[in-house]
Amino acid sequence: MTIKAFDFFENSVRRFKIIIWIILNYYRFKHLGVRSYIYNSTRVSGHKNIYIGNRTGLSEFAWLMVDTSVNTTPQLVIGDDVYIGRLLHLVCFDEIIIENSVLIADKVYISDNLHDYHDILKPIKEQPIIVKNKVRIGSGSWIGENVSIIGANVGKNSVIAAHSVVTKDIPDYCVAAGIPAKIIKRYDFDRAEWIKVD
Repeated sequence: MTIKAFDFFENSVRRFKIIIWIILNYYRFKHLGVRSYIYNSTRVSGHKNIYIGNRTGLSEFAWLMVDTSVNTTPQLVIGDDVYIGRLLHLVCFDEIIIENSVLIADKVYISDNLHDYHDILKPIKEQPIIVKNKVRIGSGSWIGENVSIIGANVGKNSVIAAHSVVTKDIPDYCVAAGIPAKIIKRYDFDRAEWIKVD
């Protein structure tokens, strides 16, 4: 078998697996859009509370977890034309919305909650989950590799630099970086350029 023929065969098998996975899971989700794909290595819990738009892709080894133990009607919404890289870890107890055309790199953590730690007599894993805030990632934004977003919003067409930790809202048309993430650039519409923030 030639290399071209082997590549064609391998790609065909991969596509076939994706199609079978979509067929088996289509009715489990609240909505699974047209031409959206989720690798079969993706771990999903809470299918009925997950809405995925059209032409959206989740890469290998993502984990989507929607839990109803705090709120009986949580919702995870992922819009149209969203690309999500490998090893995404997304934990939703209330509401997480990823708007259209968002680009998310590999190894990103997104959560609307955290573990309580106030009782020093109990291990943290035995303390309750606290919903911090609803999370919304604005359309057209770019979330860099190894970013954590915890109970905060990211504005439209904003950039979160790699390795940043977002715990407070980032407005539209901003670049944020650091731990915790701070705005380092804003788009100035009057000057039609990105301006550094002191």
